[in-house]
Amino acid sequence: MLEELNVFAIVVEQSSMNKASATLNLSQPALSRKIAKLEQELGALLFRRIGKRLELTRIGQLTYEYAVEARQQHLRYLKMVADYKSAGRSSLTIGASLTTLQTTLPDLIQALTKRSPELDIKAITGKTHEIVTLVRDHKADLGIVASRIDDPSLHCVPLFDDHLVLVLPRNHFVMDKGVPVIGDLDGMPMILFSKGTWYRILTDELFDNYQLLPDVRMEIDSFEAILRLLHTCRAGTLLPKSYLRPEMIADNDLTVIPIRELVESKRTTSLIHADTDSLSPAVRLWIDEIATHYKRGGGGGADAPLG
Repeated sequence: MLEELNVFAIVVEQSSMNKASATLNLSQPALSRKIAKLEQELGALLFRRIGKRLELTRIGQLTYEYAVEARQQHLRYLKMVADYKSAGRSSLTIGASLTTLQTTLPDLIQALTKRSPELDIKAITGKTHEIVTLVRDHKADLGIVASRIDDPSLHCVPLFDDHLVLVLPRNHFVMDKGVPVIGDLDGMPMILFSKGTWYRILTDELFDNYQLLPDVRMEIDSFEAILRLLHTCRAGTLLPKSYLRPEMIADNDLTVIPIRELVESKRTTSLIHADTDSLSPAVRLWIDEIATHYKRGGGGGADAPLG
């Protein structure tokens, strides 16, 4: 019926069977058959003939309004399909801060490629301020950073909240006194992430606020390496909760200790992008998909399906 509705709408808009026939490149008999087919399906006349002029019946007027709406809806549908196909074939450049590179980006890429295996994802890493510059200069389609960004030239979409947790080897000596509290971090042997990231800044601020002086044994740029070395060094660490997975804790024979003051060290991981008018339809689509993914999943993991 969609084809007949479109033909009918063009007849109305051309106000002439002859003009509509030329516009559609159809013979007049073929055009008349399509109108007759539509009238038969509806069980009502669409036109009244007044001399050589066609006049819409009341049902004809209602049908024309519906035909215009259906045509617009069909065009919107075709554009949506084209955008999805474009997104599937296109590349997406994501700027990721050093922390989100390890905590958020792997799961996000897995979710995106599961949603669209043909999507070519490129990642650019750096410190948060460097990612902001890349997105602002359109060298990255979007950025994932572990903070809220207040920049008038960018849009900031909060994805999920994160906070630090204490991770220790099982049977660590500090557990002999019971469940650790914030004061137990003072003097504790620790392996920390290298300086310069939001995570390390947050860690150092925490130590300053509570006048803690841990025994920092190592500073490493890899969360995974930190986890592997905790048993060897008999040390603890503070890591973003979003990074930890049950299998990682089990495989490295570790335990996670909740401490109230660490829960209060909340940070928001956000998606940043330039003004939507400057972005391609495919990139706008992926931004919406990513935001919906985290809204549905309710956290920093990739448990919820994308799309």
